[in-house]
Amino acid sequence: MTTCTLCDLPVDAPVSDDAVEGTFCCRGCLEVARTLDDPATETRDAADTGPDPDDADGETTFLSVDGMHCATCETFLEARATDHDGIAAAAASYPTGTMKLTYDTDALSESDLADAVAGTGYDASLQATETDDEYELEGRLIVGGFFGMMTMLWYILFLYPAYLGVDQSLLLFDPSGQAGAYLLWNMAVMTGVVVGYTGWPLLRGAYVSLRAGRPNMDLLVAMAAVTAFLYSVVAVILGRTEVYFDVATVIVMAVSVGDYYQDRVRRRALDRLTEFTTQRADSARRRIDGGHEEVDVAALSAGDAVVVRSGERIPVDGTVVEGTAAVDESLVTGESLAVRKTDGDEVIGGSLVTQGGIVARVGPDAESTVDRLTNLLWEVQSTRGGVQRLVDRIAAVFVPLVVVLAVLATGGHLATGATPTDAMLTGLAVLVVSCPCALGLATPLATAAGIRRALDGGTVVTGDAVFETATDADVVAFDKTGTLTTGEMELLERADEDAMTRAAAVEQFADHPIAEAVTDAVRIPDAAVSAFEQHPGQGVSATVDGDHVVVGTQALFDDLGFDVPADLRARCERATANGRVPALVGWEDEARDVLVAGDRLRSHWESVVSTLSRDRDVVVITGDRPEAATPFERHDGVDEVFAGVPPEAKAEVVERLQSRGTVAMVGDGSNDAPALATADVGIAMASGTSLAADAADAVVTTDDLRAVPDVFAVTAATRTRVRQNLAWAFCYNAVALPLALLGVLNPLFAALAMTASSLLVVGNSTRTLAGTASHGEPNPDEPAAPKQPAAAD
Repeated sequence: MTTCTLCDLPVDAPVSDDAVEGTFCCRGCLEVARTLDDPATETRDAADTGPDPDDADGETTFLSVDGMHCATCETFLEARATDHDGIAAAAASYPTGTMKLTYDTDALSESDLADAVAGTGYDASLQATETDDEYELEGRLIVGGFFGMMTMLWYILFLYPAYLGVDQSLLLFDPSGQAGAYLLWNMAVMTGVVVGYTGWPLLRGAYVSLRAGRPNMDLLVAMAAVTAFLYSVVAVILGRTEVYFDVATVIVMAVSVGDYYQDRVRRRALDRLTEFTTQRADSARRRIDGGHEEVDVAALSAGDAVVVRSGERIPVDGTVVEGTAAVDESLVTGESLAVRKTDGDEVIGGSLVTQGGIVARVGPDAESTVDRLTNLLWEVQSTRGGVQRLVDRIAAVFVPLVVVLAVLATGGHLATGATPTDAMLTGLAVLVVSCPCALGLATPLATAAGIRRALDGGTVVTGDAVFETATDADVVAFDKTGTLTTGEMELLERADEDAMTRAAAVEQFADHPIAEAVTDAVRIPDAAVSAFEQHPGQGVSATVDGDHVVVGTQALFDDLGFDVPADLRARCERATANGRVPALVGWEDEARDVLVAGDRLRSHWESVVSTLSRDRDVVVITGDRPEAATPFERHDGVDEVFAGVPPEAKAEVVERLQSRGTVAMVGDGSNDAPALATADVGIAMASGTSLAADAADAVVTTDDLRAVPDVFAVTAATRTRVRQNLAWAFCYNAVALPLALLGVLNPLFAALAMTASSLLVVGNSTRTLAGTASHGEPNPDEPAAPKQPAAAD
């Protein structure tokens, strides 16, 4: 079977052009390829490195994995999975908590895969589920905070005064006596709880990094904390009072709090597919001899006939063989109006029958377009390279370097005559002072402040990657329906009063978008209405005070034998050409007037596009017909408009736009979800479906389009804050590390210096973000973009 070069859909009536290589399923895909075709995009993926399940033979499936907390986890889980018999390839994604596996169905069943991956603190399941991991993290912090405060209390009351030479007669008891030994053993137990329980994720991360052969910051943190703890335990056993339980406690708690903030940010993206399953048909009504039977969708085969009634979703792609219905395909195509389907028309799995009923013949693949889009979203999200913080990128060099320096410092001081204890304390001070608490806090605390600032502007940030990439966006691509428009119909042109009143009398019984627009625009008359009839996809009719009144398309009026004057036909054609929806109103076998409805444009869309176009290219992508995109083509700020683009092709359009640089996608529908996930930055409108919101990096909650430019302003300010934090953290290490190497800092002062550095990062992160725009309003000092004329009728 021939498939589309752009979106891989089956092609029944190929569309081609001598100027563009390939075969396309529709004019929209052809126009995209003509405009954006770039040979570089064909080889871009070939240069990617890492495991690729697509290159392996076998069945492919996706897992949701809980417990990943850094890029090293990706490498570890991929190695763990491929070491299991029957799994040919694996690709894990830390940011989305997903994993793609290719496996041998003869050796393993799908249900065995989760067990093959789980273990060492990781849990896996075949579909995204809500977990209690966040509560577990909070519990670890609460327990660690309690025992940590108890440990530090003993230090403040007894040990620190003794270390500073305070007269022991002023203390409750002598730390070097029997009571002091009891106190020290209590501190050892409490610190052991902090290190072993609260610090368990850090210890596991260190173990994973060693198994994966990729040293990370967890390894350095664990080494510093465990070394300080074990040294102190040995000191207590030997009867010494200079112990460093405080160092171990401060290290573990500071890093754990930072990781908790980061995990909360990342976890917002982990509910991406659970709610969307309610929009998929799980069962179908299959026709059999003498009636029909309820079966699972998976049991359907090519050629089966399924019965779909009003209010039900079409289970799989197919062709209508009986009946007529109005079908809402907006979930998949973005088309704002229900489409009339009758004998011979193709229907899309996942779309909703709003009027009438049909019998559909199951297509050759017995597959739903919604299922295909969901799998495409899994594909995009699970195979994206893990987003790594700067500290992770330098860890492979920094961690081994610090360990080597600590060993050299210990050996050097021994060689120069220092006692073994002093030499070991110098090495410990190097580990402690290099402990990357400030580095670990730099990004999550700054992004948390950015998230709060975004919330104030009406945007929920669901992934911290937006703070790394949004500022660099070179192209902003907008979906049309539900994004630049509200997705709701409004009456743009009224008919005369008599026609309006009659139309409202009929439309009050209909349930399509134009009916709502009409009844919202005029008071429903107190008239005698009978013989109401719906003509799916074409209009409605009824008897109003004895007259047969019809409201609908030209085709309906022609079918009913109504006379349609030439001027009304011309008005309908003009409205259609401008992307609007005309509806004739007539009675007594003659059309009397025209109502014109249209998808309501969002307020401020012009100013938003003008603001964004100052520094970036603005592109509109829609599955709607080209006429519906006319107002956007006329705006000077819009560089290109791609209309009639199938949902599967939207992600491909974004990929080709990425040849121009970083791409931000703004959308709302489930058909936009793969494109939102493919884009470097995805921004979803909250009025859209949960799949779109879950695929995005940020969700606008206010339905105010002006929040979109505000996202870029907030991310720019946040990234500046992150860079300031990292600069301070590196400067601190540049100064403190040499002092520790020279033996100037002991472990206690090293821990205090590390804590002070972390507090500075916290203070900088919690400052009010400045310089961000309010709802993306233009800077008054900059010239405004020229106002565009309204679209002519």
